[in-house]
Amino acid sequence: METSDSPKLVRSSAVVGSATMVSRVLGLLRDVVLANLIGANGNADAFFVAFKIPNFLRRLFAEGAFAQAFVPVLADTREKGGFAAVRELVDRVAGVLGGTLLLLTVLTIMASPVVATIFAPGFLRDPAKLALTGDLIKLTFPYLLLISLTGFAGAILNSYQRFAIPALTPVLLNLCLIASALWFAPHFEEPVVALALGVLVAGFAQLLFQVPALAGIGLVPRPRWAPQHEGVKRILLLMIPALFGVSVSQINLLLDTVLASLLPTGSVSWLYYSDRLTELPLGVFAIAIATVILPTLSGQRARADDPAFANTLAWAIRSVLLIAIPATLALAVLAEPVLATLFQYGAFSEGDRMMAAASLRAYTLGLGAFMLIKVLAPGFYAREDMRTPVRIGIIAMVANMILNAAFVLPLMWWFNLGHVGLALATSVSAWLNAMLLFRGLRREAVLPENPLLFKWIMQILLASATMVAVLLWMMPEGALWADWSWWQRAVQLGVLCVSGLAVFAASVLLFGVRAADLRR
Repeated sequence: METSDSPKLVRSSAVVGSATMVSRVLGLLRDVVLANLIGANGNADAFFVAFKIPNFLRRLFAEGAFAQAFVPVLADTREKGGFAAVRELVDRVAGVLGGTLLLLTVLTIMASPVVATIFAPGFLRDPAKLALTGDLIKLTFPYLLLISLTGFAGAILNSYQRFAIPALTPVLLNLCLIASALWFAPHFEEPVVALALGVLVAGFAQLLFQVPALAGIGLVPRPRWAPQHEGVKRILLLMIPALFGVSVSQINLLLDTVLASLLPTGSVSWLYYSDRLTELPLGVFAIAIATVILPTLSGQRARADDPAFANTLAWAIRSVLLIAIPATLALAVLAEPVLATLFQYGAFSEGDRMMAAASLRAYTLGLGAFMLIKVLAPGFYAREDMRTPVRIGIIAMVANMILNAAFVLPLMWWFNLGHVGLALATSVSAWLNAMLLFRGLRREAVLPENPLLFKWIMQILLASATMVAVLLWMMPEGALWADWSWWQRAVQLGVLCVSGLAVFAASVLLFGVRAADLRR
């Protein structure tokens, strides 16, 4: 069955995916520069903790709970109240969101040493590293205020089908960090301070980048403090439980950072680099699809178009699986070649590569779950059902904590997997989260039985297995990667990636998958 929304969803996802691909490629270049500059030492750990704290909260506000709560309310206001009501809602939300985050930013800066201790208790063993982390937080935390307002602006633009500007915005963060590392860090006694300043500058640049597009639709916010406004209260009621829903995977990643601070020096950095590679397919495809379907689902819900709602969700699941299955297997097979090609220069050693590769493989086991969560959760939020994802999120988070204790803490020293255990626990709990979300949608008849889904999965699995067999056959010996120059590594990795993609594309066609299936 094909709906009138299907071609538009494909086009919009392609726009967002293409823009996000540009950002992610620059993000990889950024991480290459960072690995060469700071590697995986103690100061690198301090910077990554200071950067992860506002970045984690950004995902809650900009990509997670706030967007999931705001977009359905905005869609309903636009459908029933017209432009004047939307204008009023935008102004009031801007005032409450901005004012609240400004207060939080000021308090965090004042208490930065305490915040550093809370999020990296293991740094207490190294007072210099803990003090550096606190100083860096003072520079990086204002990014939360700026990027959350940027996310607010992006949610407005997405609701009006202006997807390109919000999708391109992350490019500015990568450009600012690259510039800071290459041109400003050499002039600082401690290079990571220059990187923290780059984060702050990027926040201003990303927010200002939204203004012309907002002006084009007449919705540049004029902040008004009005927490009693009906729309604001409705968003807050939806947002509070949503903090535990779609963003559970991010909470788990932050818990990983806290526990990693208790592990040997370098653990935070190894997890950062491996997580960044996992985020490439997640950001390019899953977040792109989730960004597009939320306003679409909200509009279909407002029109009470249940068949279109179900078809949109089914389309999103099929699209995600088409990417997640081969990406999982390819990243697991190519973990060390990818890390060697991208990061093993300068301060990033061969030992760092091996440690990061181990956690990368553990993260890839959960890649499909991370991607499914992104597209399943909007099925609840568009219907303003926050309780179900909250309950599921809490279950997954508790499971993650238990698995962390089992895999990492000395309670079970005979089964201590170190930083790899943190990544593995995150992946397992993500699958629990995704499966419970899927079951919830089925139980509520939001997502009817689809006999073609199992066939689709088997076709993708067969094609992916064929791709893996070819990659393993073509793979050079591991020791060669360390001996090659950067261009030899890049050429060989490029050959492997292009060959794997070609084999997968040919295989899915051979096993019966057609482009028209994505519109069905």
